[in-house]
Amino acid sequence: MIGEDTTPLAFTLIAAEMAVKALLISRNEPPWSHGVRALLERYSEISGEDVSLLLPHARELDRHYIPSRYPNAHPYGTPHEAYDKPTSIKAIGSAELILGYVEDRLDGSQEAGE
Repeated sequence: MIGEDTTPLAFTLIAAEMAVKALLISRNEPPWSHGVRALLERYSEISGEDVSLLLPHARELDRHYIPSRYPNAHPYGTPHEAYDKPTSIKAIGSAELILGYVEDRLDGSQEAGE
């Protein structure tokens, strides 16, 4: 199914966004963005943690936010025609790294500043 349509990519983006929003909420911080990069940067500001290694992965996800959902975001064709398996796999890998980071912090095994 990966690469056959944009559904896996869209779910990947949503999972990363919701995970970082949960991390912010766990710090009593309202998550005011859909951009994974902006959400991670805000988390870094309030926690003091360095998220710079995650930012390229967040950018990778953010660049697909509109084009994977809206048919008029591409100069020709539909979103499912613009995406392929390697693109989806790269996005899934980026989301997995972000989800792992969030999971480590939410389960208490990694505290801020460590």
